[in-house]
Amino acid sequence: MPILGTLLKKGIRIRESLEQEYSNPFDLQKSELKKLLISASQTAFGKQYQFDHILAGYKNVGKEFFERFRQQVPIHNYNKIYDEWWSQAKLGRSNVCWPGKVKYFALSSGTSETSSKYIPITRDMKKAIQKTSIRQILTLGKYDLPSEVYQGGILMLGGSTQLNNRGTYFEGDLSGIQAAQLPFWFQHFYKPGKRIAKTRDWDAKLDEIAANARNWNINIIVGVPAWIQILMEKILDHYQVDNIHEIWPNLSVYVHGGVSFDPYRKGFQKLLGRDIYYIETYLASEGFIAFQNKPDQRAMRMMLNNGIFYEFVPFERQYFSEDGELQPGARTMMIDEVEEGKEYALLLSSCAGAWRYLIGDVVKVTDKDEAEIIITGRTKHFLSLCGEHLSVDNMNKAIELVSDDLNITIPEFTVAGIPHGSLFAHHWYIGTDDPVNETEMRIKLDNCLKELNDDYAVERSAALKEVFISVLPVSTFYKYMETKGKVGGQNKFPRVIKNTQLEDWRSFINLAV
Repeated sequence: MPILGTLLKKGIRIRESLEQEYSNPFDLQKSELKKLLISASQTAFGKQYQFDHILAGYKNVGKEFFERFRQQVPIHNYNKIYDEWWSQAKLGRSNVCWPGKVKYFALSSGTSETSSKYIPITRDMKKAIQKTSIRQILTLGKYDLPSEVYQGGILMLGGSTQLNNRGTYFEGDLSGIQAAQLPFWFQHFYKPGKRIAKTRDWDAKLDEIAANARNWNINIIVGVPAWIQILMEKILDHYQVDNIHEIWPNLSVYVHGGVSFDPYRKGFQKLLGRDIYYIETYLASEGFIAFQNKPDQRAMRMMLNNGIFYEFVPFERQYFSEDGELQPGARTMMIDEVEEGKEYALLLSSCAGAWRYLIGDVVKVTDKDEAEIIITGRTKHFLSLCGEHLSVDNMNKAIELVSDDLNITIPEFTVAGIPHGSLFAHHWYIGTDDPVNETEMRIKLDNCLKELNDDYAVERSAALKEVFISVLPVSTFYKYMETKGKVGGQNKFPRVIKNTQLEDWRSFINLAV
């Protein structure tokens, strides 16, 4: 049975999608915050920060509710909210930041931390993620897809659904938690299926998927680019075929997220027999924030009426330190106050018990009325040793341009800011298995960045004195991640590497040589 038909037959409502389509973003977010505050008003967090007083502000005209919210509830980073609140929920206590007990915690290290973060996944958050996933599937009707696409399977490559039982809670990758809780009606479409999805050994899981690939009619793939590319290469090798469409002729859609797809695009094209649609999602452990809802458009639409309230902080020097830490007294704004073309750090409050939580991502607003954004980087993944203000977005675009110019594939890279004499330099570590002249690559990359970023161009003639490049086999990046226990699922290599992690990376490379 076609998946769209199944969605409609099962009575899946699209009211939320229509509500967002025809409502003002401010009104949607005002209502969403009210729902969250009411739901959590009797929790320990809600009582301490007087949610009832904030809710009384809704009786008045204007934004008094938001002013009270900002004044009474502090901004939290992960360490603050975990130490003060989520750690209590992890011990099994009820009604800490959200009603009831938290039965699931997603392990999320992002790309910059050495130890795992524990992000609460409540029953309401699981439902919210499922609802947004369905809304995304329904938008496929906007794409020019053959009818066969709706008949086949969806391959979701994520963490193991065999979660760790810690007594008071279960822990695992968000992808594993969600896959373990898939609704019954979706099981018909879901691959690799329950048995293989439970496999904890990542290499064994990929081998099993490859061995079964020819038995499945896969039309949609979902997963992090690096691991999907490795899987497809394994499948091609297993069956000794030239492209993935010889195995899955109806493959038409790849849904990706977690990192920019730009560095992987060229590598994917070599593995495909024809063009497919690439659809970007913004699914973090803290919630399903946005997805691309129109063909041939990079921007993603934020979900404004499904369990998350957003605040925006201009990503400017006056609000953030050089290390990407939010400065005391930084003032947040609601979605109606943002400006198109500007970059903002994102805070969220959610039905998982996150309150004014700095998620660490930086977004650019592309369409205020439609609440559309693109992710440009992380608050701690910008390079600005001397004012060059180099964003991850700049880095991804430059790598894409260089790989196209040199006709090579660069699926992985990272860059470090380092001292150089009395001034500074950038050291790029480039992952490619294609032959390349490092000097030529360095010059092209430097020139691309100068064209993409005026501040970088200025500093290259001032304090940023040199650019170094080290070309490494792609496997070096994945082997390093393996040593950190971060293989597969939602794990990705950091695009900017600093401090002790840089020292560790350099030591690993020296041993690997």
